[in-house]
Amino acid sequence: MIQEERTPAAAADDVRFMREAVRLSRLAAEHGSEPFGAVLVKDGGIVYSNENQIYSQSDPTFHAELGLIRRFCHEKRIMNLRDYTLYTSCEPCFMCSGAMVWAKLGRLVYAAGARDLASIFGSEGCDCSALVFANSGHRPQVTAGVLRQESFAILKDYFGKFRK
Repeated sequence: MIQEERTPAAAADDVRFMREAVRLSRLAAEHGSEPFGAVLVKDGGIVYSNENQIYSQSDPTFHAELGLIRRFCHEKRIMNLRDYTLYTSCEPCFMCSGAMVWAKLGRLVYAAGARDLASIFGSEGCDCSALVFANSGHRPQVTAGVLRQESFAILKDYFGKFRK
């Protein structure tokens, strides 16, 4: 996985777009699904966004990231996201990371890590996207931990209810 250096202006953009992904994660929970949100950006602007819809769509694969990639690529009739950045409120799972490889995503930015999520359930977890990307022909650039605490608090609030 490529971890890149960011300029202060680029870091500010990362925070701005991640705020939207985190907002969508809250909306997903309000809409009856799990709290995950994703935003696709190109040339400094949001081109598509999505929230987790596994329950509202009765589709266990309708994660925020995979749903976004599926719908955006279909609507735009493109298969290559090399010029795009995907912001997501939590590190993508294996399935979503695989979709990013197949779509040749240029850059991934995520807030909370998969290990953060696993810790809520008392597990160690793993670095899902790092494992997928390290073993794939395409490796997006990755920036991790943008608004990590804010996203983790939402995940902990939501999933903590199921641990009681």
